[in-house]
Formats: sequence, structure tokens, C-alpha cells
Amino acid sequence: MEKHYNYSLKKLNTFNIDVKAKIFTEVNSTEDIEALISDDTFLVNERLVLGGGSNILFTKDFDGIVVKIANKGITVVDEDQDFVYVKAEAGEVWDDLVDYCVMNNWGGLENLSLIPGQVGASPIQNIGAYGVEIKDVFHSLLAVNIFSGEKREFFPDDCRFGYRDSVFKNSEKGNYIIFSVVFKLKKHKHNINVDYGNIKDECAKLNITNPSIQDIRKIICSIRNAKLPEVGEIGSAGSFFKNPVVDYDKFVELKSKFPELVSFPDNDKVKLAAGWLIDKAGWKGFREGDYGVFPTQALVLVNYGNAKGMDVFSLGMKIIEKVRDMFGIELETEVNVL
Repeated sequence: MEKHYNYSLKKLNTFNIDVKAKIFTEVNSTEDIEALISDDTFLVNERLVLGGGSNILFTKDFDGIVVKIANKGITVVDEDQDFVYVKAEAGEVWDDLVDYCVMNNWGGLENLSLIPGQVGASPIQNIGAYGVEIKDVFHSLLAVNIFSGEKREFFPDDCRFGYRDSVFKNSEKGNYIIFSVVFKLKKHKHNINVDYGNIKDECAKLNITNPSIQDIRKIICSIRNAKLPEVGEIGSAGSFFKNPVVDYDKFVELKSKFPELVSFPDNDKVKLAAGWLIDKAGWKGFREGDYGVFPTQALVLVNYGNAKGMDVFSLGMKIIEKVRDMFGIELETEVNVL
């Protein structure tokens, strides 16, 4: 493996934060990954496995080795009358996979269109949008233990999926590198989900009464492009905060004070729209120097040019404090802060 020293990570994180890695390398195959974990440089240094860099905020240089996952490939590994099982290598761009599956009329990923990042990170974060999460379509993944070198297949129960959460963020954090992920997708009789956000309204505007998965992808791409900064143009990591989940009594209390509160049912609890809370707290569109809150989506913190990671992080903490004081709600960051 080729190693680089004092390597700039600015183009490898979507916040475009200009920090450096003490050591940097890239892996392009399972063989590269296997070689990596037997390398003393990898074993004795602090480690960071980097996918698309779309869910991370660097606040300082990384004093260790950064490993960029770059293995590619999408294949059908099995199918039956109703389902197709699609394997994607960890280094595949997430939205390229979604586009490929929708083009082939394989349903299940369309609501996750235009989420930045790579396939390997999707089960770690249990990424989700517009009423769908990875756990809904996940079949399995293959990973290697970085300490023992043992390959292991993880199935849904092994992953312990939660809201933007999995075993890879808890008991197995930092223990595995993911090779590939297999998704179980429907070949026909698709479960079209239009009940979250304003998908239904967009369908009505376009006079679409029986939307296809291709329609859903097109609509979601349009919604996201209108609300979110373009990756590569303005630095961001998408949603900076999770939508808070509260018990019903807390929801009723808030609804009585703020009748326009935006919320969604979540089993026996209620999920609140963090963007609405932040907007109501007066932060939407805030800007100071090169950092701020995006004008059309309050969930998104941005780097307009040369902001420092600590500037963005400090802004996030101020928002958390204001929302806590105003609503009695403790926002949690969705982005990993280093």
C-alpha cells in the first residue's frame, strides 16, 4: 500500500474542512484491506476508516492513519420470484447504487435518493430519509475484524439497528472494516412510501396518482436539490442533528404551546422535526463569517468557504443550548465530530 504523510483531507470530507492526516492510504480491494490490517503502521496508530466523508466534522488534524475505502462493484448475488439480492462494495457511491437499482426497477432504496456518502457507511449509520431506513432493505454485510483478521457476515439482528444507530457505533465501534453490503429489494409490487415530508404534495402538483419508484426518486431528488446545498459547492454534511423522539406527554405539552409544531408518529412515541425547532429558535439562515445555518434547511450547518471545524461545532452547541432552553428538548448531533 502506498502511504502519504501530512496529507490534506479537505477534498475527502464534504464539510471541506482543511485538516491533515499524519498518515493516509487508500484501499481498493478486499486484498488491500486484508494487507492493511496486518501492517504495523495501521495497528500502532489511531485509526480512521473514511468513506465519502459526508458524516464527519473535523475540528483538528488527525494524528493517526486515515484509510480511504475505494473498492467498487455492484452485482446481483441471488433472486427469487419476488426479491433481488444486490451486493454493493463498500466504496461505491451511495446514490450511484440507488440510481442503478431504480433504473432496474428494484424497489426499496428510492426514498434514500441523493444521500451523500458511500455504501459501506450506510449500515453503520442506519441512514434514513422520507420514512425509510437501511434496516428496511438490509439483508447482510461482510466485514473483517481489524484485530483478529476474521471475516464475519452480519445479518439484521447482529447489527442492532436503531434510529441513526447500529452495533458499529456502540459495542463494535472501531472493530470492523466493512467489505460489502447486500440489500433485499422488491422486483415488483413495490411499497411506495409517500407519507413523509412533502412527497405526496409534489405528486399532486405533478398529477401523479399512482407513482412509480422512478417518480419517487425524481421527486425526492428535486426536493433535496431545492432545500440542500450542493455537495462540492458549499461545505456541509447534510443533517447535522437527529430528529428528537419524545414520549406522548411531552409532545402534548409542546403542541399546546406551539400548535404549528411539526411531528411524526414513531411507534408509541413522537418524532419531532429538529429543523422546525431550530427555525423556531431563530437560527435558520444565521451566518457569521464563513459558517452558518443554511437558509432553506435549518438542519444543515454549512462552511461557505474557509471555516474552521471548531467554528461549526461551536455553532452546533449554541443551537443545542437554545433549543434546550426554549423547548426542553436535547438535540443530538447526527454528524461524527473529531
